This record gives sequence, C-alpha cells and structure tokens, in this order.
Amino acid sequence: MALQISATNPEHPALLLELPWQTPLEQWPEEYLVPLPRGISRHVVRYARAGDEVIAVKELAERPALREYQLLRDLDRLAIPAVDALAVITGRTDAAGDALEPVLVTRHLGGSQPYRSMFETTLRPATMHRLMDALAVLLVRLHLAGFAWGDCSLSNTLFRRDAGAYAAYLVDAETGELHPRLSPGQRDYDLDLARVNISGELLDLEASGALHPSVDPVDFGTEICARYGRLWQELTRTSVYPAGKYHYIERRIRRLNDLGFDVAEMQIEHASNGDTVTFVPKVVDAGHHQRQLLRLTGLDAEENQARRLLTDLESWMATQDDYAPGDPLGARPEVLAHRWVREVFRPTVRAVPVELRGAMDPAQIYHELLEHRWYLSERAQHDIGLDTAVDDYIVTVLPRARETLRPTAD
Repeated sequence: MALQISATNPEHPALLLELPWQTPLEQWPEEYLVPLPRGISRHVVRYARAGDEVIAVKELAERPALREYQLLRDLDRLAIPAVDALAVITGRTDAAGDALEPVLVTRHLGGSQPYRSMFETTLRPATMHRLMDALAVLLVRLHLAGFAWGDCSLSNTLFRRDAGAYAAYLVDAETGELHPRLSPGQRDYDLDLARVNISGELLDLEASGALHPSVDPVDFGTEICARYGRLWQELTRTSVYPAGKYHYIERRIRRLNDLGFDVAEMQIEHASNGDTVTFVPKVVDAGHHQRQLLRLTGLDAEENQARRLLTDLESWMATQDDYAPGDPLGARPEVLAHRWVREVFRPTVRAVPVELRGAMDPAQIYHELLEHRWYLSERAQHDIGLDTAVDDYIVTVLPRARETLRPTAD
C-alpha cells in the first residue's frame, strides 16, 4: 500500500513527506524530534518539526485515527478549544515492507503544558483550583456544543497561561461523540468519568511525592463536578422576572458576559396574566472578551488575557484628548484601539527580548508587565510607568523565570 496523506492544508503534505514515516514512531531519530514535555498517553506520541511547524504525531489504528481527525475538525468549526488536526497518514510500511500503524498529526499548541510537567515543582492548592476552573469551563463548552468527551481527564488536556488563570484545551478526542444535544445522563456520565480520572491522576502524583501535602486527591476530583454544576446552572437556568423589569434581563446578560460568555440567542415569554416574564438563554457562546478585543484591535488572545487588555485599553483611551464617548466629533473607539496597539502594546512587548520570552505569547507578556507595574507601583506608592516596569521586569523577573518558561525535554 502506498503512503497516503489526508491533510487540511495543501501545503502540509509536502512538509510532512520529509519525515521518516518508514520508521516506527518510537524509533524516530533525535534529529527529527523537538524536546517538549509530553503527557501520559496510551499511544506512542512524539513532537517533531515539519517546516516551520512543531507537530504532535500519534500512532493509532486507522479507523480511530480518521475518526479523531474528523472530530477535531468539527471542534475547530465549533470554536471549541482543542488542538488543530493537520493530517492522517496511512499506508506506512517499514524497510522490510511490513505494515506500520497510521498516525494522526496535530499542531503543537504553543505555550501549553501537560499537567504532569506543571507538577515538576509542587503546585500550590490555589493554582490547582485554577486548573479545575479551566477544565470545568472546557467541559461546559464541550457539552453546550453537544460533544460528549468520554474520557475527560488531566492527561487528555493541555493548559495555557491566561492572564492570572489558565485556559484548558482538549488534546485527545478519540473517545468523543458529537450530538445535536446532550442528555442529562450523557453529561453526568462525562462528569463521573472526570471525577474518577482526576482523583486517580492526583493519587498517582501523591504516591510520587509531587502533590502538595494539603491537597486531597478525592476532594479535588469531586471539585470539578461542583464547579461544572455552578457554571452550567448559571449559563442555562430559566429566570422569571416581574413584568416591566427588563433591566433584570440585561443584568443577567451582563453577568454572563462577566463569565466570558455571550447570549447569542434567547427566548423571552410573557405569562398569560402579564405579571411575569420568563427568560431563557438558548444559545450561549464563549469568548465575549476575546471577540471584543479582536473586533477593536485585531489582537487574538485568551479570554482572561483579552479582559485584562481591554481594561488597559479603556484606561489608556480615557487619557487621550480626542476621546469623547457619545460625541460624533470624537475619535471612534476602533481608531483609538488601533493607536493603542501601535503606540503602546507593540512597543511594550517588543521591548522584551525574544530570547527571554520563552513560551509566552504577546498577550501574556503584556499581562505580566502590567502585573509587574502594579507590584512596583504599590511598593513605590506611586505609578512608576510602563517603561520602568519593562526595564525592571527584564532584569529581575525573566532571568529567574527563564528555565520554567523554556520547553524542556521529557
């Protein structure tokens, strides 16, 4: 059988052909591999370079490879945080002509880490709570889209820093199923699996001495269910308000916006007696602040990063002479936003040497600089300015953080 490459981009097959597909993945020479931390997987997984791309290559049988490839493409279409599927390669044979397993090729998620590499230094309980928050948000987003994961766990998730929090990405869709809508039983099944898997993973870390002594693995496994339940209730519950109190509906929508969600479609019904109004958010889309930042500036960021950048943008706009909300003669917000990108955001990020940035993307760098500015200003009891904060950050913070930011070998 000849080698066959099914790819999402016509440029990828030519780049992928340069890799040693006639060699079992476990035996690939070091010259092709990229030393990045890997999580636990039931399959052989390696990171490699294809042109300018860093890719993850996973060996598995043809049918599940093709199925996972399609599911990941479906999740991308639904704007769900997951790794990008690039190709499925079948028809592999070794030098003797014996068949090798097909592979699924995905794009490496820049700046992400598997949970085990995060526990190389013992995580504080507060950081672990943020990981549970991120995983709960991911699971809710999957369920709202009708996706039953079938194997929710820390091992099947990648985490990226998102301002002071984390963003979670699905990395393994092999057991997933996409439906028009999930039943309560399907959601409960996913939650029960998540609870058992997370508790088991944390017990394993506890046995290896990598878990903070105050963390109870079983309690943390249960915590994902509680956090999921609170978020799901807030996003989907039916509200009944007195007739005429339409600001209550606006307040509910703003609360959802604060959680990072937009109400894309809603149902409002008046009671037959006219005394009450029932409000149901029918379609809820994540990424409220992401979309707002992208619309204003063209910057693509994680949700919490976008929220922080928007706050800084609004503060900066208020200092501009031509900022006049509601005045038709004032500069439009989009014009001011692009000026902020040109005069503030980009020069600030570029002031940090590329070789010192590690895995941080520009939005995360800017957030870190704002945090450092706040810290120094608090200590000095006055605003020290962004330029001073950048200089101090480069000298005092990055040298200490460089080792943790740089990708390390498995």
